[in-house]
Amino acid sequence: MRGPHNIWRLIRTGATFEKTGAMEVVLEQMEAPRSLRVAARILGWPFKWLGYSGDPTLPPVTRALTALGPSYIKLGQILSTRPDFVGSDLALQLRVLQDKLPPFPTAQAREMVERDLGMPVDAIFSEFSEPVAAASIAQVHQARLVGDARKVAVKVLRPGIARAFARDIDAFYLAARMIELLSPSARRLRPMDVIAHFDATVQQELDLRTEAAAAGEFAATTARDDGFTVPQVDWNLSGRAVMTMEWAEGIQMADIDAIDAAGHDRVVLADRVLQVFLRHALRDGYFHADMHQGNLKVAPSGDIIALDFGIMGRLDEYTRRVYAEILMGFIRKDYRRVAEVHFEAGYVPADRDIDQFAQALRAVGEPIFGMDASRISMGRLLAYLFEVTERFGMETRTELILLQRTMVVVEGVARTLNPHMNIWQAAGPEVERYIRENLGPRAFARDLAKTARVLARFGPHLPRAVEDALRLSDRTRGDSGRTAPRHPVQWMIAGGLVVGVAWALVSTL
Repeated sequence: MRGPHNIWRLIRTGATFEKTGAMEVVLEQMEAPRSLRVAARILGWPFKWLGYSGDPTLPPVTRALTALGPSYIKLGQILSTRPDFVGSDLALQLRVLQDKLPPFPTAQAREMVERDLGMPVDAIFSEFSEPVAAASIAQVHQARLVGDARKVAVKVLRPGIARAFARDIDAFYLAARMIELLSPSARRLRPMDVIAHFDATVQQELDLRTEAAAAGEFAATTARDDGFTVPQVDWNLSGRAVMTMEWAEGIQMADIDAIDAAGHDRVVLADRVLQVFLRHALRDGYFHADMHQGNLKVAPSGDIIALDFGIMGRLDEYTRRVYAEILMGFIRKDYRRVAEVHFEAGYVPADRDIDQFAQALRAVGEPIFGMDASRISMGRLLAYLFEVTERFGMETRTELILLQRTMVVVEGVARTLNPHMNIWQAAGPEVERYIRENLGPRAFARDLAKTARVLARFGPHLPRAVEDALRLSDRTRGDSGRTAPRHPVQWMIAGGLVVGVAWALVSTL
């Protein structure tokens, strides 16, 4: 698919951005250098007449992306998670790219269900509705199972969507290469990595079995969480192009009037939205990375129901501990400790001045903490933090950017429910609980036990390793023609053997 024909796709894209007025907005938000602006104009202005007009009621960038089709809409959704790359204002605009495509005919959806599941639709479902939601990659139908009349949600991929994405992704790679070539300053943001991340995300979403697996894993990790629910996947009625889940009855999180009419406590719901996100990110390292209001419902019981598991975030255990220490350092206004954590984690180069960095962090934290409690934003704090760390040489870390973006979205949902919410007061208990359980003596003992279990597996190989090292050391001494003290390697191995045996014994206790 890659070749000169991708230039035509970029020309059509540039023409559409020029025609809709999106070109100037994007270049301004990205603070593009002159060379990139010239290249963009060459791809846009002379061919403006070839561009799509789009919906004039939409903002320029949203208008251009929706006019260009599903691949571009999905790219916009992914870029909304990268405010470091497109700018915070543009990222905010791109977040509205949800369910913006018209549905495809129900007859086509039925054909895809029959082809993927190998059975007639009427043999599986007693009812199969018109689309209830349509997005860039798939649409959802409400159905009832034959026999038990249980209500389910059936998600079906758009016909031909895989080919459309394969064609457009090649053009996106070409655009990323041009940005890196024409804008050396943009290389820090790693445009090729951004598109590679987009490519990987889309490939997962084009196989609904992957999303079903994500939903299953998320349901398992959150099963013990009170007040939070993940619908169960019906694996017997799911495949590459079709995913069937239990239907989640509830009120859309955006429908404040309906939530009030149902008697739900919005203050409680706002705290819960924020707390469950932090719990999943810190405790599990696996969180829903697209928690906007369209993907959340309030069940009749008051539980929060999560939907759509196409974008999930992961944090390894070490990163979670670093993130928690950074948050707690800001909560306690211990800017020196926040600086030390960045240096210990290797986020900031060791040759930078830690005192200057701590001072810069204070400049980030103090204005925010000087605000009224209802205006304090953890998402804003993290955004400012990344600006400071960039000045001190920290490279872009995609997992932290995704976390920060999701934090901003979750805060927005929580504040819609409770405009006077104190973010720190709601977040504090979750962060403190994580630190108490993962950074104290119990955590140290747990880490030691894990290390011992790993070393114990190598126990059978230790005698041979010691013998080989001793023979190597003896040959080295023999070649020198004189007697020498034992080689340091021997002492290291001997000590390692003693420690390994001791830890192996500990692991059996």
